[in-house]
Amino acid sequence: MIIAYGLANLLQSVAAARTTVHHSFDPGLLLRLAGHRTYLLGLGCQVGGFVLAFLARRDLPLFLVQASMAAGLGVTALLGVLLLRWRLPRAEVVLLVLLVAGIAGLVLSARPAPSRQLGTAGLVILAATLGVIALLGFFAVRLHGAPGSVALGSLAGLAFSAAAVAARPLASTHSAEEFLGNPLFYLLVAHSVIGQLLLGLAMQRGSTTAAVAAMDAAGAVPAAIIGLLLLGDQIWPGREWLAAAGFLVTLAAVLGLTRYAEPQHQHAATGRRERVVVSVGRASSAPPGRLSAQAASTGARQRTTRS
Repeated sequence: MIIAYGLANLLQSVAAARTTVHHSFDPGLLLRLAGHRTYLLGLGCQVGGFVLAFLARRDLPLFLVQASMAAGLGVTALLGVLLLRWRLPRAEVVLLVLLVAGIAGLVLSARPAPSRQLGTAGLVILAATLGVIALLGFFAVRLHGAPGSVALGSLAGLAFSAAAVAARPLASTHSAEEFLGNPLFYLLVAHSVIGQLLLGLAMQRGSTTAAVAAMDAAGAVPAAIIGLLLLGDQIWPGREWLAAAGFLVTLAAVLGLTRYAEPQHQHAATGRRERVVVSVGRASSAPPGRLSAQAASTGARQRTTRS
């Protein structure tokens, strides 16, 4: 599950950076992203991770499952080093060690137990939460840069957190009929789609670091609290301190890793654009025919980076 989400983070951020920025809460962004094989591969990894996380929620508390999903960023960082030649500062090595220690603490403290079922009030609250998140996303999409990444990433995290809350009792169903006839299934799908759209919009705002950090924090904390208070999530007696420490250490390490795990392909793309501008500037002293040819070549290169 952690590996699947790590791959998904890496591939989807690459695709989002290569797609024309959307300035409206438009589901068409998902269709544009689907035109990238990179995004589809990332989505496949995310679906695989989602299935594994769904099965884990049948018996494991949400504070463990959600923290493990967020820990996928550590895999993203390692893959970036191996595949995209990202730098590996010493601080990142320390954060990776803390991440492993935090997850180990959560595993040792989590007590498997079936979930309690949500009543009618819980269903109404989840449905209302979906509407509120969508409404806030409609306005947050107008923000640009880091503020837009943080706002949209936070909303994406809340949507995924609500999906996790719906998935915990849904995972305890015993038949396909019961599964498909449960309103939680449709709330789970709706929250996941909204979260995916918001995440794509957040990653386009120029700061994947801010988007992922906000999403992980907003996605892990509410689900963990609701799981302990309402869904019957349990901790082994005497290990409450270990669960709290493991959760805080894991979340802090994930937030710290976002600083180093920002896709450096964005910086490379910026460098390419700067080199193109310099080459056009130099070409201005060339004869008009040669300048036109170089400008046309530059425009062709720029268009190939868009979808």
